[in-house]
Amino acid sequence: MTSAPPQTLLSFVADELAAPVDPAIAAAAREVVRRLGGNAVLFYGSILRTGDLDGVLDFYVLTPPTRSWSPRALATRMLWPDVSFHEIVLGARILRAKVATMPLDTFCRAVEGRTIDTTIWTRFAQPAALVWTADPTIAARVVRAVAYAAATAARFAATLGPRHGTARDYWLALFRQTYSAELRVEAPGRERQILAFDPDRFDALLPLAWAGAGIGHRRAGDDLAPLLDEADDRATLAAWWLRQRAGKWLNVARLVKAAFTFDGAARYGLWKLQRHTGVALPLTPWRERHPILAAPGVMWRVWHTRSI
Repeated sequence: MTSAPPQTLLSFVADELAAPVDPAIAAAAREVVRRLGGNAVLFYGSILRTGDLDGVLDFYVLTPPTRSWSPRALATRMLWPDVSFHEIVLGARILRAKVATMPLDTFCRAVEGRTIDTTIWTRFAQPAALVWTADPTIAARVVRAVAYAAATAARFAATLGPRHGTARDYWLALFRQTYSAELRVEAPGRERQILAFDPDRFDALLPLAWAGAGIGHRRAGDDLAPLLDEADDRATLAAWWLRQRAGKWLNVARLVKAAFTFDGAARYGLWKLQRHTGVALPLTPWRERHPILAAPGVMWRVWHTRSI
């Protein structure tokens, strides 16, 4: 009897991305591609963990490169991704999805750590599912890209984490640092919630991701110690210094861009308000065209309604 080949980072990621999802989620992904175009759709976020279809699905749609020189296309090249909100009717159910869109080529550069962005490789070191691709060649490219995301995250975790510790110690150190650099709105302790969902998954991933990044390690039970080359460690620290100082400004610039380019922002905002406050306000044509200008009036209506 032949034994199974040892697991690698690539096989770990391929198996995880191929895990089945709720058919309604797969149908929503296909509808998003019909509306936006694209080569592949990645599904991630809280609903991947909880299965609660009453929330907002998180999709990343990876697209072919654009040749456009419009102002919006130029903004997207510099401040990806584009974000849109979609309501998708499937029989008697309405699914809601927040969709980030970016070129596959850009995604590949980002997960390899070749940009100052930290959000992409941090996000896709976490669980995800590949719910639709245009063809097997694209699928293989996306699997490799997500494996690169884990390797990039593990490389920074080795430098930013303790000299030795459990796999979770390294992931906690990494997520604390990246959340701090990214101007995130999550409450303190969010990094523990991420690990608590499937701690064994992160325990298994770290050694494989270190191997994928070319980093060896020593193990004594659950205690791990990465074997870091001094020059590589200094280079990673210098790379992190740059990303830490640029991260908040980069995210502020993205928020400003999103204020003017978030398709469906008014629908998304009104739905969130109703979900969290119980106040239902109509989506008027003016609110849909001018979500920023409409925001103060919407907030006043919510306050007035709840104070009655």
